Amino acid sequence: MPRSILFLSKNILNQLPLTTQDIVESIEHLLLKKNCSQVWNAPKSVITPPDGRYMMATLSAANDPQILAVKTLLLNPKNSHRGLQSIYALVTLLDSDTGVPLAVLDGAWVTAERTAGLSAVAAKRLAKADSSIAAFIGCGVQAHSHLKIFTDLFPLTEIRAFGRGAENRNKLCQYAKELGLRATKCVTAQDAISNADIIVTSVTISPELQPFIDAGWLKPGAFVTMTDLAAPWYVESLSVFDRIVIDDLEQEASMSKPLVPPKLVSGDLTGLVNGKIVGRTRVETRTAFIFRGLALGDLAVSALAYQCAYDNSMGQPVEL
Repeated sequence: MPRSILFLSKNILNQLPLTTQDIVESIEHLLLKKNCSQVWNAPKSVITPPDGRYMMATLSAANDPQILAVKTLLLNPKNSHRGLQSIYALVTLLDSDTGVPLAVLDGAWVTAERTAGLSAVAAKRLAKADSSIAAFIGCGVQAHSHLKIFTDLFPLTEIRAFGRGAENRNKLCQYAKELGLRATKCVTAQDAISNADIIVTSVTISPELQPFIDAGWLKPGAFVTMTDLAAPWYVESLSVFDRIVIDDLEQEASMSKPLVPPKLVSGDLTGLVNGKIVGRTRVETRTAFIFRGLALGDLAVSALAYQCAYDNSMGQPVEL
């Protein structure tokens, strides 16, 4: 039995020799096991005080890997005026049989990697294989992680970026150029998405946010992944999509306010991976993946990172 737990900082996690394929396969493995009742995923718990803070916890466990993962996260838009990040999070891992503590990981890294990983799992089945132009509405952490993973999965040649923060937009475009892609800074969201094959929206959610994206701007065949609860999209325009997949039907049923009108939802990610629902059926089909965040994804990525760090003797041991 371990006499210590591993603390895995963002710096250590960034050094792990993990690939896009590793992350995607880890998530797909758990989605397949969930169908066999070998993985358990609780709906996320959320607290939203009236001052704009967003507090959240997720819980997921599996027999293979034998790990239970709990993530706690707090988002506060006011942090930017304090010289702090807007989001802080931690993931705690326990042995799912004995309960012995195993590791504590930087939750922001896990969230970025698992969010992009979930999008990638959906995109493999919902986006066109020859997608070459990606648009980003919101240019922060999620845009960077999605750009990295989508560059590995698709023959991207160009990105288009729209965001309200010039610094983040410039950094995203510079990162795209380092990856060998053309990068265009767009004046409007419509300019960014109107001719794109893949669109990622990761707009920071706040009480002041008003919808400003119309799905009617999308070209036939476009795929959109919405990491922001679809909050910046006009709800009445979402009927443009031929197929909308969410992350988890069970979790969605427990929420007081649906992500999108239920009649528009074709199914969830587990059903998509297990073949219960079909993905893209025609070249011109417009598809979307809209998600709140799936605890199973946190488990898949954090367990993978823990095992990789353990095997490579990385991380800081903390005595129990």
